[in-house]
Amino acid sequence: MTEDIKKILQKIIDAGYQAYIVGGYVRDFILNRETNDVDICTNALPKDLMQIFADDDFKTSCYGSLKLNINKYSIDINTYRKELKYEHGKPTKIEYINDLYPDIKRRDFTINALYMDINGHIIDKVNGLEDLQNKTIRVIGDINAKFQEDPLRMLRALRLKITHNLIIDSEIIKYIHVHKEDIQNISGTRKKEEITKMLISPNAVEGFNYLKELQILDILKISYSKLKYVDDINAMFAQLNLPDDFPLTKEEKQNCEAIKEVVNYGKIDYGILFKYGLYICIISGKILGLDSKKINEIYNEMPIKRASELAIDGDDIQKALKIKPSKIIKNITDSLIILILNKKITNEKEILIKYITDNKGMWLKC
Repeated sequence: MTEDIKKILQKIIDAGYQAYIVGGYVRDFILNRETNDVDICTNALPKDLMQIFADDDFKTSCYGSLKLNINKYSIDINTYRKELKYEHGKPTKIEYINDLYPDIKRRDFTINALYMDINGHIIDKVNGLEDLQNKTIRVIGDINAKFQEDPLRMLRALRLKITHNLIIDSEIIKYIHVHKEDIQNISGTRKKEEITKMLISPNAVEGFNYLKELQILDILKISYSKLKYVDDINAMFAQLNLPDDFPLTKEEKQNCEAIKEVVNYGKIDYGILFKYGLYICIISGKILGLDSKKINEIYNEMPIKRASELAIDGDDIQKALKIKPSKIIKNITDSLIILILNKKITNEKEILIKYITDNKGMWLKC
């Protein structure tokens, strides 16, 4: 536990309340895996937390939790609670409580219900340490109730298997086989979050083959012919056939389309680097099995890397050819860029002006 996290716990304790780290951070701490997401639980009510952290830059959620960003850590602080009612996979009625034990029982898996105090001591009321030692994902309490409350827990179990090399308890697998159709009812945003975590794992290929065997990808309406692990989420998304309503951002969609076009082109040259840029070409090259260092070398050798580097602009072309603004300007600019990239002409203003005046018949009806 770092000093940043200890300071947050100490602030709550100094105000007279209990405070523990819980969930994924504790699990990953025991497994010697680094994580920057920290969940803290306490018997301090949301109004108390807002007073304790009044001098800090925090946000609140609809569930009353406080969200802080401290250096590299994203910290969520929640009051002990019971979840009394679920709708569409989310608790819609909760009760704040002063007792830690019911807060433990409401959680999904035993390995996610380990609590750590400020001194690093682990509180384990559900045999989570034993399950973690046995690398087993097991549900707390009644599996039907837990998964009916939130079907996302099925995907979460599968994600933990993939990202942490764990074994899913046979009862969970049986439930998934029977109820996997319920995954369709999960919101696109929540599904994307779990899928993203799977895709950025080095175990993504093996994991997605497992999802295919379980027919989970059919439910998600995701398919692929080949999947190669690349340490970039855009590159991973680009290798999948995703449903039209999959909530990619506009930038992610643009990146995926560009990567697909480069991969279909099959090689990296000056033209493709000029059109798509170094980032897209590097990650596309990884899918194609090309050396990133070589792509960088090709990029550095380019005589021109972007249109703004062209030695003449639209005004120069208009003056040289005595024409008004029109699409001809772009046609001439594109032609010059191709010639420069192919090293058939140098990017010097006088040379480019002479070339377009000598060959104006290519673009103008003279």
